[in-house]
Amino acid sequence: MTRLNALAPEASSGKTKELFEGIHAKLGMVPNMMRTMGNSSAVLDGYLGLSASLGKGALGAKLGELIAMTVAETNACNYCLSAHSFIGEKLVGMNPESLTEAREASHTDEKIKAALLFAKTLVEKKGRVSTEDVAGIRNAGYTEGEVTEIIAHVALNIFTNYINNTANTEIDFPEVKAYNTAVV
Repeated sequence: MTRLNALAPEASSGKTKELFEGIHAKLGMVPNMMRTMGNSSAVLDGYLGLSASLGKGALGAKLGELIAMTVAETNACNYCLSAHSFIGEKLVGMNPESLTEAREASHTDEKIKAALLFAKTLVEKKGRVSTEDVAGIRNAGYTEGEVTEIIAHVALNIFTNYINNTANTEIDFPEVKAYNTAVV
């Protein structure tokens, strides 16, 4: 059972209605996560803005989706695992195996694997990474700008994980469950 309401787009008004209309025009639907964020138009607008900005970044959509999978698994967010599995495969054109590997911060490409391990380290250390952690991602070939984008992707995905884990958002994608779904 959900703990925060997902607003019905047809019953929304003001800025939230405007944002929902934009989402619907782009996706053909308004996912439950965004309907839940719509309880605060400022939250939904902020999420959409950061997401759009990162979509234009140097890392690209594929690495962004892989980072999302790593962070969602680390935070045991079934909604985000489900959404990003669907988005990665159906909208970004990724193979399901790479999405599954990303859940364990793994990839056949060593540079991508380094980004995923850094993302997982950021989550596990709550951002308090070491000089060695930063040197490792830099030595893998990432620029300071790209490292900053990895951090931003992690932050955006922690935010969505927390929204969905708190709200217990109803999953509206083919369901993928975290390996460790123990509820506190």
